[in-house]
This record gives sequence, structure tokens and C-alpha cells, in this order.
Amino acid sequence: MRAAPPMRAVPERGHPPRRTYPAVPVDLHRAVDSQDDPAAVQPQAGGLDVNSCGERAAPLPRRSGPTPPPYPTPDPAAYRSGSSRYPGNTAPPSERATSAYVTSPSGARTSLTPIGRGAPPGGRGLRQGGGAWCPWARPHAGGGVLRLVGVACRERVQRCPRPSKTREMAAAAGGCGDSEGRRLPPRSLTEPTLHTVEMHTGGEPLRVIPRLEAMEEAAAAGLSLLALRRHMAATQDHVRRALMHEPRGHGGMYGAVVVHGGAAADGADLAVLFLHGSGYSAMCGHAVLALGRFALDFGLVAAPQCPETAVRLHCPCGPVTAFVPWDGSRSGNPVRFHSVPAFAAATDVVIDVPGHGKVVVDISYGGTFYAFLSAEQLGLDVCSSKTRDLVSAASAVTEAVKEQFKLHHPESEDLAFIYGTILTDGKDAFSEEPTTNICVFADEQVDRSPTGSGVTARIALQYHKGLIQLNQRRTFRSSTTGSLFTGKAVKASGPCWSFTLLRSAGKVFLLFPQASCIAYCGWGGGERPISSVLILSPLQEAKFGDYNAVVVEVSGEAFYTGMATFTVEEEDPLKHGFSFK
Repeated sequence: MRAAPPMRAVPERGHPPRRTYPAVPVDLHRAVDSQDDPAAVQPQAGGLDVNSCGERAAPLPRRSGPTPPPYPTPDPAAYRSGSSRYPGNTAPPSERATSAYVTSPSGARTSLTPIGRGAPPGGRGLRQGGGAWCPWARPHAGGGVLRLVGVACRERVQRCPRPSKTREMAAAAGGCGDSEGRRLPPRSLTEPTLHTVEMHTGGEPLRVIPRLEAMEEAAAAGLSLLALRRHMAATQDHVRRALMHEPRGHGGMYGAVVVHGGAAADGADLAVLFLHGSGYSAMCGHAVLALGRFALDFGLVAAPQCPETAVRLHCPCGPVTAFVPWDGSRSGNPVRFHSVPAFAAATDVVIDVPGHGKVVVDISYGGTFYAFLSAEQLGLDVCSSKTRDLVSAASAVTEAVKEQFKLHHPESEDLAFIYGTILTDGKDAFSEEPTTNICVFADEQVDRSPTGSGVTARIALQYHKGLIQLNQRRTFRSSTTGSLFTGKAVKASGPCWSFTLLRSAGKVFLLFPQASCIAYCGWGGGERPISSVLILSPLQEAKFGDYNAVVVEVSGEAFYTGMATFTVEEEDPLKHGFSFK
């Protein structure tokens, strides 16, 4: 059979971008599992969203990139009753779901009637209402899409339980599905079922929790985001441990709880709490880049604009704006964000590090505080030394800084903590070539990306030292994955004027950026040619507490990797996760 041309996916907001593949031959009578497991459907090639009640199943993630070749035609023998591949397929044909319809480009539906042994040569098929044969699941000749109901597809999808089974299943399990009707395994009825969207930015994972009911209730009660962060640590830390630690997570897992509305959001499109293996962060740049895409694709921004949409996020460190490409149906890359005010907290601080002696570090803030030093001071090379050696040395520096240097944040002492140490290749002066670093944060957790908040802090540090100028873009490379971020100082953190002072004999003019804003000051004497010009521009930095600060723009690429549902069994001794080194 000739392969059908690929169909263009019609993206739906509320699900990540994906690509729909052309449908392939499907035998209705052999595609559905036994009634012994009425909620299960065996996987078969294809890309349709279906269930046995005529309703659309939960969409599979859209995929981007080149369309792979069509899947091969399934072997009908593999789906025969009681076969070794699918031994549970024993239900008689009369009890299997066999309804289908065709959706035309205009949205009109045409019912299809299943036929059995009277099918035309080539196997079973479907007969359209008008009598035309449609032997296999494929794009309709008129441009529509054949929708099969109760047919097994390329991935496991949900079909509704048979009416005869529904009541006894509900009685036995106390409700067997999630909010979208998917079959769930045995689980605790007192623990939340957690649905997540999986992403990564530059290799650093992000597990997005779109909704956590306990946090929504606390936000509705009026808690600020920092208060909400403390509240989650006190009452919902088991959720963090369950999702970040093994067996559901791993030593490098990172997460984000999305919060909607209330004082926590503070008028932003969404608020977010950042999670990691040992606690909670104030800022995470790689997560902001990913959440910018998530907010658009899952409908959290009311009116997205083409070609780029500004997404306002409220982070524990303050408001951050992400700028996300948007083509009218899906988000894209690269994403960039403008940071909270970033500043150099201290430079050339001598710290005594056990096992390494005295080293000189700089401490800078990019939404959270980091210590910076070249790996060379520790006898290491950020590009070639073993990661274990880099992690051990960086962690020793972090602990030494905590003990020997007192941090202060201009707005909240909740934010006055050293988050980690970033070891660099020492190439701080401006260059077109990438500079490499590794970030070790929290409890020896290694960032796989170049670290968004670390790039912010490092740009602020380089600007403070006069090593770069405004709008000079630098590229930062992760020593672990080789992924790249870019960063530059872009504007002031507060209102500030830039103007030119023009002086002539008897007259002084202050010229502001707008031609209509001209301040005139004069005294006696005729107008003469200007004798000198003093340019006071640009004043692109301002005070943030006692610090001179800049706003930094960081850019990178974020990608979806899937969606997941996590459950807990009450009797599981490791239900809330575990970690070890």
C-alpha cells in the first residue's frame, strides 16, 4: 500500500507541541484488548487520539523536527486472539469497540460502519455511509482525518470501560482514573496524584508541576510567594522529595511548581516555586526559559502575540520577564529573559578553603548568590578535570564562603544565602569566544546547563569590573554538556535619565532622548555658537539597595521531553523517595 503523506498537526493550547504522523493499517476486530482489562489498549503504529466512547483521548505530545518515514504495516497475525505477543486479546469480535468516523477539513463528521468477513480483498475494512470502501485507517481522500474509536494506536491510549464493568471497577478502586479518564495503578487515596510536564534546557531537566492543590489554596488565602515558599517547605516537602529523589527522580533533578493567581502571582501570568534535591531556590534561569514556553503552550497567557510574546513570571527573587517566539499555534526557540536587578556583592574576597588553602573569590547576585573563581586556583581545569573533582572542590568553596562571609540582600533576608559555586576557565574579559564554567549548587548538585542565574550574576560581575560594556553579548558554555547560553547587560534596574549637556556662551541646553524634552537655562548675553559639548550618557545602572545593579538578558533553548503521572502506594516504605551519594 502506498504510504500516505504526513498530516500537519493542529496544535492545541494546553499540550506541548507535537507532530501527528500519518495513520497506518489497523484491524478493528484485532486491535482491542480483552474485556478482562477494559481500560487497557495495546500499542500499535499510528498517531490518532481515540477512545471507545467516541471521545477524544488525552493528546500525545507533539513532536518537532523532520517527519520520520511512515511506520511499517502491522502484521495482522500479531493481533490474533491469544497470540504470544498479546495473549489477553480474547474478547469475541461482537464485544469489541468498532465505531469510527471521518472528520472533513470543514469539521463535518461522516460515520463509518465496521464490516467483517464481507470486506474487500486485502483484509477487513470500513464502509462509509455512502457505500465507499475505506479498508484501512488513513487520511481521508478529501483531506480529512479518519478517527477510529476503540482502536489501538502507536502508544497506549485510554478507552472507556464497558458499562458492565464500570460500576464494579469504581467500587473496587474507589475511582480508577484521573481527571482525564486515564486508567491509574493502585494508589493511596490520601496522597495526591501528580501530573507533570517534562522539559530540559541545555540538558538540565525541569519537571513542571502545573498545579499543586495545597499551594493553590495557600495562594488563595493571600500568602506572598516567599511566604508560600516557606509554607511548602513546612507542609508539602514530601511532594518535593517524592518528585526530585529516586525512584521517580535522580540526583540532578530540578522542578517547578506553578502557582496561579492570588498575592503570590502579584499580577504576573504565573508564579513559580523552584525545587531541587535538597530544598528550594530563589531563582532558576534554565527553568524560566522552559516555563516561558510552557506558559504559552498550556494557555497561561491570555493573548499571545506574534512573533514574540512577553511572559511575566513572579519568582521568589522578584518579577522576571521571558520573551518567547510564538507563531500563532506553538512556542519556539530561542527564549530569552530579563533578570531581576543583578549586582556584584563583593570582589577579591580571600577565603580559606580546607584542603586547598587560601583562594580569592568574587560573590555576585543574579537572583541568587554565587561564589566565582577560576578552577585554576584549585589546581583544576574546568574543561578537562574529572567532574567528581570539580564538584568536591566547588562544594568546599561554598561551605567556606558560608562560614567566612556574611551575605546581605537589599530586600529580604530570605534571599541572603549562598546557593553554590561556579568554577570558570578564567576568561572574564570580553571575547567573541565562549567562556566555559560549571555550577555546583545546593548539596553538590551539578547544573547540566550553563546556569541561567549564574550567567546573570557573572555578567553583572564582569560589568562591575569594567570587563564588558552594555549590550556586549557573551556566550557561556557548560563544561558538562557543551550547551550554550548567551548573556548581556541591557538596561537599568530603575528609572534613570540619559541626556546630553550643550553649553554655549550665555546658554545651557539639556537634551533628553525625546526631542520635545529640552531643558533651557540661560543668562544674559547673545546666542553664540556652542563652545563645548558634554555627553552624560548612558546612565544604564542604578542603585539596588547599596549596590549598583544592571538588568541582564539571558538566552537559551528549552525543549519538551514528555508528560508523566506519578502515584504513591500507602504501604510503600520509600513512597516519598530516597537519595544517596
